[in-house]
Amino acid sequence: MSAPISNVRPEPDQVLVDIADYVLNDKIDSSVAYETARNVLIDTLGCGLEALEYPACTKLLGPVVPGTVVPHGAKVPGTQFQLDPVQAAFNIGCMIRWLDFNDTWLAAEWGHPSDNLGGILAMADWLSRTAIAAGKPPLTMRDVLTAMIKAHEIQGCIALENSFNKVGLDHVVLVKVASTAVVAHMLGLSRDEIINAISLAWVDGQSLRTYRHAPNTGSRKSWAAGDATSRAVRLALMARTGEMGYPSVLTAKTWGFYDVLFKGQPFRFQRPYGSYVMENILIKISYPAEFHSQTAIECAMQIHGLLKAQGKTAADIKKITIRTHEACIRIIDKKGPLNNPADRDHCVQYMVAVPIIFGRLTAADYEDGVAADPRIDALREKIVCVEDPAFTADYHDPNKRSIANALTVEFNDGSQLDEVVCEYPVGHMRRRKEGIPLLEAKFRTNLARRFPVRQQQCILNASLDQAALEHMPVHEYVDLYVI
Repeated sequence: MSAPISNVRPEPDQVLVDIADYVLNDKIDSSVAYETARNVLIDTLGCGLEALEYPACTKLLGPVVPGTVVPHGAKVPGTQFQLDPVQAAFNIGCMIRWLDFNDTWLAAEWGHPSDNLGGILAMADWLSRTAIAAGKPPLTMRDVLTAMIKAHEIQGCIALENSFNKVGLDHVVLVKVASTAVVAHMLGLSRDEIINAISLAWVDGQSLRTYRHAPNTGSRKSWAAGDATSRAVRLALMARTGEMGYPSVLTAKTWGFYDVLFKGQPFRFQRPYGSYVMENILIKISYPAEFHSQTAIECAMQIHGLLKAQGKTAADIKKITIRTHEACIRIIDKKGPLNNPADRDHCVQYMVAVPIIFGRLTAADYEDGVAADPRIDALREKIVCVEDPAFTADYHDPNKRSIANALTVEFNDGSQLDEVVCEYPVGHMRRRKEGIPLLEAKFRTNLARRFPVRQQQCILNASLDQAALEHMPVHEYVDLYVI
């Protein structure tokens, strides 16, 4: 007979403890991290405002029961909704991820750490409005920036060495975990309560990546992070009631996360938590597209100009070879019919063909009207991807973190263009000085989609001044975005 399993409750898994101690005790003293967090904040909110132009997104927004307004509830930027923090987190998270235009972290597991802003901003706004109503001081936007830095760090550091996609799980599991940790701290939970909350996030059912891959690619990938960050708020609120946690949720034999969902392998860590991820985050500035394609799109834009200068068009092209990294091939190298916008913004051939033909790539270019142009599919069929092991190595190198792509165009007449290479996209840390003016321009464009000129200027005055923003009460800043 086998020995009975001990029912002695173990100490919490070290992974849970490390996350809880980080959110509770670590002081962020990096001015670069705070400056970057402010830029990520405005970029992320701008992405949400642009998403409000798409009915496929807005149909999912609002309260669960139409007409519900929550007193002192969290407000949803760009709308008139005032909701409970769980539903507000879903609304904000859904908006900011809808167009695949917010920030990105590429590692063993890729993801979008600004997805956590859905839960962070909803919780901070609700807590601030509730505090004011009770005659207490509100949270400030520095509290929001601090929570953003820590959520980025938790999600990004776990992602560095641990690939969830390779076991079929979606990266939004890390959004749920990171959001739970920082939101629990914002709620004022004790160390034990935060550990309990984090354990609840790990023990939860985790999303499959089915909706990100052929033949099932679909719009859930645009609201999955909103779902994850709202679930985090719910779990943190449950932990606040004293709901118990599960200390060996990761390591428990047979029933823990490692054995059930991670092929029995424990998580590996490259570095302790600090502010590394926010400081090195990749920002999607120019193109609403899956990040592994960003440099390929920059190359395609150059090729559009070269074709125009030579009096050639896509019809003159015989073949395009994309020399790329392994992750690009695994995630977005796609042949065959593309069924919807979510399918198209995860196809590198589509994202290269459109700028070569039109000299642009916008969110509207994924819609059915543009996709019906027969030139796009004709050019897609001529594009092939080939892995360059050096590009793959540089992609994983912590000192480089490149996202390199190189395009070679061969013509029907036998001639070809010199290879066009781009290692780092404009939103990369190495191109930050070049990128920030473009980021601010993107923010201004997105504000203009939703607000009158005077309101745009009020938002800009508050958002572009680091010191002023950090001292601003959260609810006052969110009120600037109310229509």
